[in-house]
Amino acid sequence: MRVRHALFVAAVLALGATGAAAQGTVPLAPGPHDALAATGPQAAHIGALWNLFLALCTAVFAAILIACGWALWRTPRAAVDTPPDLAHVDRHEPGPYRSVALATGVSALLLLFLIVASVWTDRALARLPLEQAINLRVTGHQWWWEIRYEGSPESQTFTTANELHVPVGRPVVIQLNSDDVIHSLWVPNLSGKKDLIPGRTATLSFRADRPGIYRGQCAEFCGYQHAFMAFEVIAEAPEHYEAWAEQQRREASEPSDPRGKRGKEVFLGSTCVMCHTIQGTDANAIRGPDLTHVGGRTTLASGTLPNTDEDMKRWIRNPQQLKPGVNMPTSSLAEADLDALVTYLRGLK
Repeated sequence: MRVRHALFVAAVLALGATGAAAQGTVPLAPGPHDALAATGPQAAHIGALWNLFLALCTAVFAAILIACGWALWRTPRAAVDTPPDLAHVDRHEPGPYRSVALATGVSALLLLFLIVASVWTDRALARLPLEQAINLRVTGHQWWWEIRYEGSPESQTFTTANELHVPVGRPVVIQLNSDDVIHSLWVPNLSGKKDLIPGRTATLSFRADRPGIYRGQCAEFCGYQHAFMAFEVIAEAPEHYEAWAEQQRREASEPSDPRGKRGKEVFLGSTCVMCHTIQGTDANAIRGPDLTHVGGRTTLASGTLPNTDEDMKRWIRNPQQLKPGVNMPTSSLAEADLDALVTYLRGLK
């Protein structure tokens, strides 16, 4: 069951990242996206351990098949009327016992070797240098990711959702929490899985060594929309990251056109303000994602939809149709007000 789940998630990751690259935000590395291609030291250590396990287990499996085939080949054939051969029942020959003992010893040594390799890999993961690390706090919700960038002083702190930007070549340390059930954060190109357990705080660290967009996914079944709880890690040059972070620290810009201004009025006068925050306005709720710069994100609804005018309209109008079970209710806004609201939100970049 675990193998089937891992293969399914790997396929989802590969397809999702390819679709994200098509939006043209940050180009992927040349060639098709590969969820098994390590682009950071943590993923490289885990990949090396996986290759070792795969090679040894394949060799053992092949040896078992060969032994079974050889035993079947050398076994005498009998007809229906052939009497049973009981000559070897009471005979204690050393050959079979030695073979079993040898196979048991080899198996024990291989298992011990794999245990040592696992411990060695775990220590290698813990040795990632963390000087000048980016510190984040990620909270899992059903079904989206809240991402808080910790700054010093506090005025440098900002919050976003479902999209994680990191500078290439600089370590990232993430504190993981859950708001409801157990989630699991997994970006296979950068690191291994780490569970987010309610009431407990876990830590995950990694470093991206190559620019690109890397698909992340919740890897622990967390409810009806578990498969649609994705996010993107956008690794970019340090100067691009700093420019992005500076933009995220600013309050939402004021709309300059009448349609955008009307959209702001619709937002502040509707139930949107009961769940969302837009910095610089009276909307300060924390039930749903922070929308201060939602127009600059690549996807909507935690990787469910591309961030376009039409898809945002579809999402606001009837989120239950696209992602059944989400906390966001359907909208009863008039078409003109909905268009204005989308114009306003898409302008928040």
